[in-house]
Amino acid sequence: MNMRLRRFIPNMSLLLAFDAVMRTGSVTVAAQDLGLTQSTVSRLIQTLESQLGVTLFLRHHRRLTPTDAAMRYSRDIAAALDLIQRGSMSMIANPDGGVLTLAVLPTFGTRWLAPRLPAFMSAHPGVSVNLTTRFQRFSFDAEPFDAVIFYGQPDWPGAEHLKLFDETVTACAAPEFLAAHPVATPSDLASHILLQLPSRQQAWMDWFAGQGVEPQPVNGMMMDQFSMMIQSAIAGLGVALLPDYLARIEIAEGRLCPILRPAVPSRGAYWLAWPRARGDMNALRALRGWIEQMTQADRTV
Repeated sequence: MNMRLRRFIPNMSLLLAFDAVMRTGSVTVAAQDLGLTQSTVSRLIQTLESQLGVTLFLRHHRRLTPTDAAMRYSRDIAAALDLIQRGSMSMIANPDGGVLTLAVLPTFGTRWLAPRLPAFMSAHPGVSVNLTTRFQRFSFDAEPFDAVIFYGQPDWPGAEHLKLFDETVTACAAPEFLAAHPVATPSDLASHILLQLPSRQQAWMDWFAGQGVEPQPVNGMMMDQFSMMIQSAIAGLGVALLPDYLARIEIAEGRLCPILRPAVPSRGAYWLAWPRARGDMNALRALRGWIEQMTQADRTV
C-alpha cells in the first residue's frame, strides 16, 4: 500500500483558493467565487506556498502574477479537482452503482466489447462505463483506470487477472487478390506483402510454424491497428494475419478469404486486469462476472 505524505497533500481549502486565483486571474474575483474575503484568499495562498516551499506568485502592489511553477501546478490541481468533482457527482447521482473507467485495445473495443456492452448496461443499470483506448502498458498508480483489457501474458504490474480467451489467428486476403495471386502453399506468400503489427513481429513466424513449415522471411508492412489492417487487406494491399474473432464478419461477408490452415494458436491471450486495491468495487465485480459469462458463452458456440 502506498503511503500518502501529508506535506504533499495540502488542505482542500488551500487548493480551492489557488485554483480560483488561477482560473480568474484575480484575488478579488476568486474571493467572490469562493465566498471569502480577499485577505483570507491571500492568506490561504501564502499558506500553500509555505507548505510546498515554492513561490507560486510574484507580488506587485497587491497584484499576484503566477510563476512558471504555478502554471505547471495549476494544470495538475485543476485535473485533480475535476476528477474529485466528477466522482462526487457520480456518487450522489448513483450511490448504489458506480463509474467504471476501462482501458481497451482499439479494435477489441470496437469489434468485441462495444456490441456486447448494451447487455451489460441493461443487466447493471446503476453502472456507467467509460472506455479509453490504450496500446502501451501503463501504471494503475499513475492513470485513472479501474481496469484494462489487454493482449499478452498475465503480467500486468500490481494487478489481478482474469483470462478472457486464447487467441488464434488466420491469414486472410481479398478474393480478388487471391484470384490474381493464388496461394497453394506457404512458400507462395514469399512475394506478397504480409501485413503485421509492430507489437507482434513474431506473429508471421508463428503462423508459418503452425503450417508445419520453417519460418520464412517476411516482406512486411507495419500497421498499428487491426482495423487498418483489415481495410488494407480488403483493398488488396496484401495478406493480413488476423485474430479469428476480428476476421469473422469479413469472412462471413466474403470480403476476406482464409488462406491455408486457419485458427493457428498465437502466443498470447486476452486478459482483464485490475489493481488489487480496487478489486472489491461493485462496478468492477459486476464487470468481471458479466465478461466471464460472455467469454464462456463464446467458447461454447
